[in-house]
Amino acid sequence: MSCGGIFCEEALRSLNCYLADPNSKLVRDISNVIKKYGSPSEINERACEARKVPNLLQRLSRINSPYLKDLEWLMEQKDRRAFVSLSEFRAKVLGEKASSMQFDESTAVTLEISALQYFPWFISEAKRAIEKRELMPGRYIRVRNMREQEHDNGDIMAVAAATQIAGASWVETLDTKGTDGSNIHLGGPQTLTGYFTGVGQPNDHPVQWVDEYLYYATNYGVREVLNVNPGSVLAGMMLYRLGVDIKFKISVFMGTDNLYYLFIIFALAKMLAREDGSTALSGINVSNSVNAKTLLAMAQMRRDLGLEDKVRIEHHITEAYKSIVIQPYCRRDDLLLAVEHGIPNISAKHEGGDPEDEVKLDHPSDILDYFRAKAEVEEAGDLEKLEQNYIYKHIALNRTAEELTKRGFSFVAATGLHSR
Repeated sequence: MSCGGIFCEEALRSLNCYLADPNSKLVRDISNVIKKYGSPSEINERACEARKVPNLLQRLSRINSPYLKDLEWLMEQKDRRAFVSLSEFRAKVLGEKASSMQFDESTAVTLEISALQYFPWFISEAKRAIEKRELMPGRYIRVRNMREQEHDNGDIMAVAAATQIAGASWVETLDTKGTDGSNIHLGGPQTLTGYFTGVGQPNDHPVQWVDEYLYYATNYGVREVLNVNPGSVLAGMMLYRLGVDIKFKISVFMGTDNLYYLFIIFALAKMLAREDGSTALSGINVSNSVNAKTLLAMAQMRRDLGLEDKVRIEHHITEAYKSIVIQPYCRRDDLLLAVEHGIPNISAKHEGGDPEDEVKLDHPSDILDYFRAKAEVEEAGDLEKLEQNYIYKHIALNRTAEELTKRGFSFVAATGLHSR
């Protein structure tokens, strides 16, 4: 057997032949799903058209969505430059010395917030940002049930339009995952340890995940989604290699917490990249347990493998106050250390308010709130409380921007709203 380096060449040829064989089950199943929606080029064209803001606005108008007037307001504020400029924000933080400081754009940190469950929160956040001269995020993560937002006055279209108007990226979380009842042996908190192997995509779920993705891509222009399982990670990479322009980020729930696990992900990304070297993998939300030393080593591996400009490292600066980590949890210092070491293409994710703020709230942020239906939230009278939780995440995000600014580092906020 001929082996070159670590990998056995014969084994690699065998794997390549298997995935290149249109009759192999993995490829055949995904190809059959693609055919339901057309050719890859047709799918990409339909998704592009569905994603265009004028088309989204027109569809919202046709269903008499109350969100249309909010989007019109947002565009008006954008046109009149109502949002704080970067120079004004820096002057607010630094005073007169801001004009003489040089800010390092090579390590600009993407300001990320999670989760934007309901479109009206975006507008509340925007109004506050104008009033308080604060920044809007450059990246939004959503965890709301897809079917629910699809049938809630066009919420899914309103968020797609708003984020694009703002010049921010957005990520949706598909409904197809192991918490949807597909694992018949698990049933919530009473079987908690059963989830220790991960959220899961049991049986045919990776193929169903592809099907759901293609539905929302072609109907609403969704491009980037969350990925929670190695099976759907492989399926997403195969879908991209077959020509569909999917992008996905790996969720913190996948538990990427060491270099060996990370190498497996990067190896898949490299092997299933397109001829131009591009990959479906847009980001990896590393585990909360990752320390600063490992974070730096992960960044070095990413650079060594030629993925530095392709795969964003996403790290929780704050977390939901309840049900996920021991509090107080704030990793802002780790972020600053990473930037000081020159790590580019990194995202500062804010999934909770700063702990000193959260502890004072009657209803601190709770990760389990993500899994509540809107009707249940409204019936319990909790909708305003959840919006308050979201606003505290926005406040934490702006504190991160302030700390970066104090050290001469740059950030990526909503580029369509904040001029230089």
